[in-house]
Amino acid sequence: MAALCLRKLIHQATRNETSCVSKYLDILLVRTMQKTTFSQTLMVMAGAKRRLMFVPTKSFCTTEEAEKKPEEKKKKTNAQKTFGSIGRKIPQRILHVISENGDSLGNMHRGDVIRLMNERDLKLVPLRENEEPPVYRLMTGKQIHEEQLKRREKQKASSKAGPVQLKELTFSATIAKHDLETKIRHIQQWIDKKHHVRISVQQRNVADGPEKMLALFDQIVETMPEKATYLSQPRVIKEGKSTCVLRHMSDKEISDYRKRETEKQTDILKKESGNETTEPSELQ
Repeated sequence: MAALCLRKLIHQATRNETSCVSKYLDILLVRTMQKTTFSQTLMVMAGAKRRLMFVPTKSFCTTEEAEKKPEEKKKKTNAQKTFGSIGRKIPQRILHVISENGDSLGNMHRGDVIRLMNERDLKLVPLRENEEPPVYRLMTGKQIHEEQLKRREKQKASSKAGPVQLKELTFSATIAKHDLETKIRHIQQWIDKKHHVRISVQQRNVADGPEKMLALFDQIVETMPEKATYLSQPRVIKEGKSTCVLRHMSDKEISDYRKRETEKQTDILKKESGNETTEPSELQ
């Protein structure tokens, strides 16, 4: 009987304790609901009831950003800067300016440069931005267009042109005329493909000297006007053997060659015309 009474008392005490705790938690929950937002209240309720609450949130992951950043860097590094005007937005304060005629105007403030652009109706093109101060050039729209065309042509030529190869030919200074013509045809084919050609000539009669071999090199070059020129001048590498390397002429060298040839022809015509005028006077 005593045990039963003791059991009832313990049960009543524990029930009163849990009811007091729940009342206290309810009062705390009401106060927090008055002071906090709905989401914070849910968190307090979850803590009060000793339960876990899963809140949907955006997944945090840096793999996408890590994958994008290298691609962006590659795009920036691989992207070639196009040649053109930058407009009126000049990032630098002081810059070195070159006029449209190619003359240096010295270091100028960007405000003075913009004023000069407005006065002359010119555009500003960056040349060397990494220097201190950076170098810019004033150009007309026509000059920019012509320069862009030149760069496109150079880019096409560089993409089409293959690797330069070195071809070699060795023959005697006493080679027959027919064999020499065959060798020259091979050299012309290689020069047309922009290859380098090393020619080695052996001389049997050393007593004749290297003059005969050097004359043979000049003879080969003269058969290819506006095409071949010396990459390395003829030289004697050992007794009785000379060598040289030929290459294709550049566009500038070809234009200079044509200019010299026209000047020679004009000089010849002047001399001939002078001789024709002096002959009648001598007859009189």
